[in-house]
Amino acid sequence: MLAEAVRPEIEELIEAKNWKELKDFLPSLKSPDIADLIDAVKSEEDRVIIFRLLPKELAADVFSEMEWEMQEMLISKMNNQQIRQILAELHPDDRTHFFEECPGKVTRKLLNLLSPDDRKETLELLGYPEDSIGRIMTPDYVAVKMNWSIQRALNHIRKIGQDSETINMIYVTDSDWKLLDALELRHFILAAPDKKVEDIMDHQYIALSAMDDREKAVEALDHYDLPALPVVDSGGVLVGIVTFDDVIDVAQEETTEDFHKASAISPLEESYGSARVISLYGKRIMWLIALVFMNIFSGAAIASFEAVIEKTVALVFFLPLLIDSGGNAGSQAATLVIRAMAMNEVVPRNWLKLVMRDLCVSILLGLTMGAAVSLLGIYRGGMIVGISVAISMLAVVIMGSTVGTILPFILKLFKLDPATASAPLITSIADILGVVIYFSIASAFLGI
Repeated sequence: MLAEAVRPEIEELIEAKNWKELKDFLPSLKSPDIADLIDAVKSEEDRVIIFRLLPKELAADVFSEMEWEMQEMLISKMNNQQIRQILAELHPDDRTHFFEECPGKVTRKLLNLLSPDDRKETLELLGYPEDSIGRIMTPDYVAVKMNWSIQRALNHIRKIGQDSETINMIYVTDSDWKLLDALELRHFILAAPDKKVEDIMDHQYIALSAMDDREKAVEALDHYDLPALPVVDSGGVLVGIVTFDDVIDVAQEETTEDFHKASAISPLEESYGSARVISLYGKRIMWLIALVFMNIFSGAAIASFEAVIEKTVALVFFLPLLIDSGGNAGSQAATLVIRAMAMNEVVPRNWLKLVMRDLCVSILLGLTMGAAVSLLGIYRGGMIVGISVAISMLAVVIMGSTVGTILPFILKLFKLDPATASAPLITSIADILGVVIYFSIASAFLGI
């Protein structure tokens, strides 16, 4: 990593107090690399020195690349004038994201350091629901009128574009700022200067609602392969844009959240590296306790088949193998379905088709695994035990796969996150049902 490669050189310059060379060198790095460098430097004092030597605009870009904990530390080392300067240079969406992480008292204090226009802009973005597109959009875009000439539009783009987050897409609005079209910049560059903007409009644009969940922005930008999408209010008025770099951050957060849920952990609000012991404990303990109580049913099921176990102790040898196979098959099926749902590859109305297809797959898996384990069953307990174990393996794998396939659809039906159909939850359900299936089949074959 570049940060680790240049860190010794940077620390030597700081130790030698060679501020001029350090100040000249830092702008040659990309803002994400500088953020990594500041994080890599061990001394808090050195981190502050590096940040303060950055040019004003670059400092804002680097600040937006940092984790909240690092931002908080740097803010605590600045005076009000320095804080005001950083906040003013941040893009509106990055500024809003920063304020989202701040405690309420800190937010109120920092808002007072903004200019009236920036404060109004920030409060408007913070006024949208949490996790909505309105929170991640930026009002820095370029819009033109349909009755303008192409030449006038280009002049306007040159003037306003420097302060816009992107000029890849140009938006056409009416006098009331209602969105009429979204055109790529190349259409303006290639058109004759004396043409009107309306001459190159095709009215084929995609817009997002500011109130929609931010995951919809991720899906839309991925589906339409565009660098940015316009965001409108309920009246169709253009209120901002969402760019690909915004949705990359959202996609990363959502993926992390799904990973946590899939492991029966409540999603962390902070990064794992900076999370406190009590926070990690709180995120994990409730699910673990719930799963403990679920597993009590497995014990109760085993106890109810005490007579079978007493007659053929060899059956116990295969119990972990069978119930683990059911849980593993269920986890595999659930993972495939949840991921397909997240990628919009499947929809709830197709659940029956998917269940039937997975049933065919699970039968093949169960037959193969049953044939393999039957030989071990015959060796350990005789022909009856071998047949019981083989049929149980088939039934348990079919059961686990079916539960893993259906459960995400059930959760979706009740407006719950399918990722909650986590591996531990599937495994616990498969354990309980697996014990009942296995000993019921063994009882039948052994005549108990």
